[in-house]
Amino acid sequence: MTQASLLISSVVLAASLVGAALPVAAQERIYRCGNEYTNQIKGRSGCKAVEGGNVTVVRGTAPAATQSAPVARSSSNSSDAPAAPRVASVPAAPRIDTPDQRARDSDAKAILEQELRRAESRQAELKKEYNNGEPERQGNERNYQKYLDRVAEMKASIARNQSDIDGIKRELGRFR
Repeated sequence: MTQASLLISSVVLAASLVGAALPVAAQERIYRCGNEYTNQIKGRSGCKAVEGGNVTVVRGTAPAATQSAPVARSSSNSSDAPAAPRVASVPAAPRIDTPDQRARDSDAKAILEQELRRAESRQAELKKEYNNGEPERQGNERNYQKYLDRVAEMKASIARNQSDIDGIKRELGRFR
């Protein structure tokens, strides 16, 4: 080999090494299709081009399977049937029965009982004012429709308050 050809081949080798070490100047166009980012939108609809910067995708890790997780098996005995995937069971939260928890429960019960008393007294006031669907007309209700609107609003208010009372009673039932 001649010196000239050796020099040319070393220059080509050096240029190719430098070219490989440079970062890629242009990135392919990235599209967002729902929650997925891709550079190929063939056969997809609703994809929009991502503008203004590079996209970095960090893959999450799969949750570790617990040893107490049951394994679902196929009911057939054939060996060519694929096994069903593992089903991870979420352990039930343990019920804490400490004096602190009992104190919190009694406080919550007392608050609910107070709310129930307040809602029941409000219900009695609303029913008294409603007067079995015939409340007294007010001075600004010369128009009969205004009176009917107020009566309908009172009826709806009574129904809402009764619904609140029922809900509070359901919550109190959890403590008994």
